[in-house]
Amino acid sequence: MKSLFDIREHCLSLRQLLLWTLLVIPVGILSGSASALFLWSLDAVTHLHWQHEGLLILLPVAGLVVGWIYQRVGKSAEGGNNLIIDQIHEPGGGVPSRMAPLILVSTLATHLFGGSAGREGTAVQMGGSLASAYGRLCRFGTENMRVLLMAGVAAGFGSVFGTPLTGAIFAMEVLVIGRLQYDALIPVLVASMVGDFTCSAWGLHHSIYHIGIADGASLHATFDGPLLAKVVLAAMAFGLTAKLFAELTHGLQYGLKKIAPSAPLRAALGGALVIGLVYLAGTHDYLGLGVHGRTPESVTLLSAFKEGGATPWSWWWKLLFTAVTLAAGFKGGEVTPLFFIGAALGNTLAAFLGAPVDLFAGLGFIAVFAGATNTPLACTIMGIELFGAHYTLYFGVACFVAYYFSGHSGIYMAQRLGVPKKNRASLPPDLTLRELRELRGEASAPILSAFAERLPFLSEDSFNHENMKSHHIVTREIGKIRIYLTPRDRLPAKGFWDKLNARPIYREIIKAAKAAGLNNAAAFMTHYGFTNGGNVQAEGVETSNPNLTLCVELIDHKNKLEEFCRRHGALLKGKTIVYKHVQHWDVRGSEVIEKDTSPDEVIDGAAKLPKLSERK
Repeated sequence: MKSLFDIREHCLSLRQLLLWTLLVIPVGILSGSASALFLWSLDAVTHLHWQHEGLLILLPVAGLVVGWIYQRVGKSAEGGNNLIIDQIHEPGGGVPSRMAPLILVSTLATHLFGGSAGREGTAVQMGGSLASAYGRLCRFGTENMRVLLMAGVAAGFGSVFGTPLTGAIFAMEVLVIGRLQYDALIPVLVASMVGDFTCSAWGLHHSIYHIGIADGASLHATFDGPLLAKVVLAAMAFGLTAKLFAELTHGLQYGLKKIAPSAPLRAALGGALVIGLVYLAGTHDYLGLGVHGRTPESVTLLSAFKEGGATPWSWWWKLLFTAVTLAAGFKGGEVTPLFFIGAALGNTLAAFLGAPVDLFAGLGFIAVFAGATNTPLACTIMGIELFGAHYTLYFGVACFVAYYFSGHSGIYMAQRLGVPKKNRASLPPDLTLRELRELRGEASAPILSAFAERLPFLSEDSFNHENMKSHHIVTREIGKIRIYLTPRDRLPAKGFWDKLNARPIYREIIKAAKAAGLNNAAAFMTHYGFTNGGNVQAEGVETSNPNLTLCVELIDHKNKLEEFCRRHGALLKGKTIVYKHVQHWDVRGSEVIEKDTSPDEVIDGAAKLPKLSERK
């Protein structure tokens, strides 16, 4: 019988622990230092805006510049947090190094001129960008890059808020709704702790939030049935508010894109709308970060913890200001405004329900965030790290109920639906929130789309149904092959360092396809299956499996695909390859003369493929 205490196994675990600790310490130091620079700069530009509130009039100009920079230089960096989540799920092009300086400068510009935005997005994107650059420099490989990106997210989040444990759990929980990615547990924890320590070592201090506790109270609050019922009612409102924020932001983003397809013009329009909201609300309190105010009478995140520190509609104004700012294309983040929204709403609900104001402000602080990001566990831990452990039970109840009532919505559209909150049988597995919106048709008629339809001259394309009918579909036959392998398949290598940096075969196939000029090449990961007669492999709930089947799909004419396979036999030898003929659809405008085009005819000067009956 094998011993329960296998010394070799424990030594390997210790080796892996030490190895990952050493690998991610630089990520924590880089991210923590970047957060320190950002927080210092953010405080400086915020005070500068308070001293010169007239800078607000230049917000449309700032939006025009930020939009132009991202359009010309940003490229894929425009994806922001969603790009990082996508790259963690399916490593591909990587996170560009330019993301860090771009998001830093653009966020500071947003706050300098009065945009309502947060700071978590900036810290997370800087952390992910720096982690990706570090991984490419050291050539850690695709599998390790995924873990490094998660470590960068954890370090950025943990250091910017001073919550290292929350940062680690957030990085594991935010990727898939209802599922924790425990395979990166140690790296994200180490990175988040190092990032927070580094940020503090630079002399940066975080805001302190206080929830009063009765004198002589025990470590944990005693059970109070009526108070718990009030917490549940408030948590429902927090969840619905989180959903409102997410849907309003996405809807405004969609509508503004229809009205102003150009990113710079869209940001300028958003800046003008923010100026209009300031005059409509009659105050500057809802601009900027919102943690502190220019005057003691200002409505702020900190004032919401005091009785009378927020008006009954403060939460709505901050929600509207932030949704417009972010939907227009200004940079920053959503989390700190969500803290403000939740705390102000908690202040209002406490007065309505006859509950402690500071407690309900704290519950709203974490619960609205939990509902908007679908991270109830991380937000419960955040409540403990920020407010203490006395009200842990109420923190958990508020975050879990808000998470449930926020539904299948969220501020990160790249999040995947691992465990649906409801209607499980009717939803396909592993959908992203973006795909779920498209599946339900929510993206086809959001806020402002009706208005955009009445302004076709402002839109990039017309909504005129007759114009839509005048387009034609011209078909031609084309082919595709699917190559089945596993992510761990590597090119042959000699020596220790060559083996450590051996390139995955699926990446080499796609690079070769690009060099050969093929039309399309993509890699798809499976979740359950086998390849080449091997064992059935499955992805578990908590760990990734490098033995799973991976499919590389190449699309072009059959003769080009055959030539590609002959030229790259060394890469493809021994792999299962399947060929299938498909149709390529070419949508043409009204200027194209309709004709009866055979599915076997190749247009635009390409050679004619053989008929199906002539194929082997």
